[in-house]
Amino acid sequence: MSPPTLPACFEQDRALAAFIAQIGPCRLAEQTRPDPQTQDPYASLIKAVTGQQLHNAAARTIFGRLCTLGPQRDKNGPPPTPEILLALDDTTLRQCGLSGAKIASLRAIAQGRLEGIVPSLTEAHKMDDETLITQLTTLRGVGRWTAEMMLMFHLRRPDILPAGDLGVQEGWRRLQRQPKRLTPKALKAVTIAFSPHRSILAWYCWQAKERLPPSPSATIS
Repeated sequence: MSPPTLPACFEQDRALAAFIAQIGPCRLAEQTRPDPQTQDPYASLIKAVTGQQLHNAAARTIFGRLCTLGPQRDKNGPPPTPEILLALDDTTLRQCGLSGAKIASLRAIAQGRLEGIVPSLTEAHKMDDETLITQLTTLRGVGRWTAEMMLMFHLRRPDILPAGDLGVQEGWRRLQRQPKRLTPKALKAVTIAFSPHRSILAWYCWQAKERLPPSPSATIS
């Protein structure tokens, strides 16, 4: 059986309950501790876009360079405020290691913060998940997955299932020993019983993708 701290829905799925008994409690909370550099949605999105399609070490280096242009002039401090970022020229931002596309996305996020599209932390806490995701994904460079990761890891929302994430799709397939990965729409439908605890479910799916054997071969159904 799964640990007693988990909701009953995790025990009712036999395959998932067996996997939880094997690997132990969810450690998502350890990965969602507040980060002093990214305390609000604006800073979180700046960091996320800076690190898109990069290995962790490279992402940290570039974000650190960007933060030296911020109000504390410290690689471990916050990123530039929207006003500072919008005033920086392309050459300065490229020297941080940013591409032209990322510079455009960062400026869109900064402008979005000034216009209220990117809410403050207090404002974000008053918004439901889907409203916040829909609002953020109007910004250049911010897709649904990026918004979902921000909600899960920075705002610590408990009911985020990134159904378009291949790791979540594959982990669910391996857990359930299915021949094909489900589409995002189908995956959302079959996991609705885990609401409002789908962030925990997503974490276990990621673990399953890493720990369980891949066979049978996977395709999208």
